[in-house]
Amino acid sequence: MSYPTFVLPSNCVSLVGIIWQTEKVRDLRRLCHNNFYVVPCLHEDLSIPNLFNVQGKTAVITGGGSGIGAMIAEAFVRNGAKVYIASRKEKQLQQVSSYLNKTGPGSCEYLVADIGSKAGCTQLAEAIISRESKIHILVNNSGLAWGAPYDDFPEKEGWDRLMAVNVKSIFYRAPLTKLLEKDSTNADPGRVINISSIAGISPVAEGSRVLGEGNGLWSYHTSKAAVNHLTSSLAATLAPRYITVNAILPGIFSSKMTAYGFKRAGSADNMAAGHPFGRVGEPRDMAGVALFLVSPAASYVTGAHIVLDGGGLVSGSKAHL
Repeated sequence: MSYPTFVLPSNCVSLVGIIWQTEKVRDLRRLCHNNFYVVPCLHEDLSIPNLFNVQGKTAVITGGGSGIGAMIAEAFVRNGAKVYIASRKEKQLQQVSSYLNKTGPGSCEYLVADIGSKAGCTQLAEAIISRESKIHILVNNSGLAWGAPYDDFPEKEGWDRLMAVNVKSIFYRAPLTKLLEKDSTNADPGRVINISSIAGISPVAEGSRVLGEGNGLWSYHTSKAAVNHLTSSLAATLAPRYITVNAILPGIFSSKMTAYGFKRAGSADNMAAGHPFGRVGEPRDMAGVALFLVSPAASYVTGAHIVLDGGGLVSGSKAHL
C-alpha cells in the first residue's frame, strides 16, 4: 500500500494521526480542488478571554433602563464595551448609566426614546448615527405586556400599541443596519439580539396560577411568536451582509414584565414553585448567553432561538409568563 505525499501550508501547525488510502485522497483532492485539511490548522487563540471578548465594542440596547436590558448592559460594560441604553424613562436611564459608569471598565450613555412608532425608531437611529460611525451590537429588548379578559381585550392599547413596540420596532430599526455592517466580516460580523419569550412558543392560559382570571396575555404571546419568526427572516436576509440575528427566549426573570406575577406569587420562591430548577433566572444567566451571542465564540451562529428558562419548557412546567 502506498501513501501520498502531503505539502502542508506554511501556517499549518501540524497534521496528526490520519492515514488516507490513495484512492480516497484522490477523490478528496478532486472534491476540494487540491485544498483540503484533515485536521484544522490550530493557529487561533481559543482561550476564554479571547473567545468571549467584547472589549472596545459599541452596543445599543433598547429597554436598557431596567430588567433584562439592564442585566445585559451591565454584562457588556463590565467586559469593556461602550453601551447606549434607550427607553422612555429618563430617571431609570440616569440611574443605570450612573451605576454602570462607576463599575466600568466600559462606559454607558443613555438616550430617551419612544420606539412605539416608525418615526420614534428613526429618531433613535438618527441619534445613534450622529454619535457613532460604527456599532457592533444591537439588542432589541423593549417590550410591553397587556392583560385583559378574552371577551373584552382592547384594540388600541392591547393590540396596536403592543405590536408596534414588541414587533414593528425591531423591523423599523433598519437604519442601524448600515452601522452594523460597516467593516463587518464573516469572521467578525455585526450582532443583533432580539429578546423574545418562551411565551411565544408556549403561551400561558388566562386563569392560570400566574396570570389569574381576566388577565390573558393574548397580544403578548402573539407578539413574541412574531419576534421569533422575524428573527429567522432577518437572519436569512442579513447573513450575506455579515450580520448575525439571534433571539433569546427567557423564562422567569425579575423585570417589570414579570412584576405582576411576582406580586401574585408573593415571593421568588413561590413564583418558581414547580420549576425543575426551583429558582428564577439570575442576571448571570442572561449575561452569559448575551455575551456568547455577541462574542467571537458565536461569530458563526445566526437564526438561533435560545430558550433560557432552566428547563421549564422541556419539563412541561407552567411556572412562567
